Amino acid sequence: MMKVKTILVDDEPLALMEMQQMLKKHPEIDIVAVATNAEEAISKIKELNPQLIFLDINMPEKTGFDLLEELEEAPHVIFVTAYDEFALKAFEVNALDYVLKPVNPTRLAEVVEKVIKLISLTKANEQKISIDKKIFIKDGNLCFIVPLNEVHLIESVGNYARFFYQQHRPMLHKSLNYLEEKLPESHFFRASRQHIVNIHYIKKIIPYHNNTLQIELQNGLLVDVSQRQSIKFKDIMGI
Repeated sequence: MMKVKTILVDDEPLALMEMQQMLKKHPEIDIVAVATNAEEAISKIKELNPQLIFLDINMPEKTGFDLLEELEEAPHVIFVTAYDEFALKAFEVNALDYVLKPVNPTRLAEVVEKVIKLISLTKANEQKISIDKKIFIKDGNLCFIVPLNEVHLIESVGNYARFFYQQHRPMLHKSLNYLEEKLPESHFFRASRQHIVNIHYIKKIIPYHNNTLQIELQNGLLVDVSQRQSIKFKDIMGI
């Protein structure tokens, strides 16, 4: 289960206690600290580097907005406020969302689900290789510096993956499952157990038997798409 490091900030101790109790129903939220004023919160945020803060807006001396202005790099923010008029400004400072006091458990659950999805997506994207990167492949005595955006097809060959780019076909000791996790989805699609294609090199999509598809690449290579992946591909491509 994903754990999201979280700090709660509110000048009312009772409000902090109530929020802690409510968030116990959401084990993904890992409360690593609480703070009752902006200065204390800034110190704890710098020390603990949380992914998320639940932040009260209307606090004495410094507001929640003041707090954010003093941070060089702010975590994700969910504002907790008794004043609905702050909602628009909350979004102006790129808050993920805001919750009105008294906090409604259903509303809180919606917000938690939203932040979990966003952080999961962000984490997944961070693990992807950028399309403008070059990867190093040592194939036997030969070494290749492969521009990822020029790779039009990757083929499974036992425990290796054969990369098709330009006129080269180097082999990398990696599985297609591993590569699928690392390659950017904006360009690469798992057509079958045997192939990953770069959708930007597709010349033609051909209806095939049993509602499957066949892809013709710009260099004339034909790639069969499995039945399951054909459904997914049609959805992605809007066909």
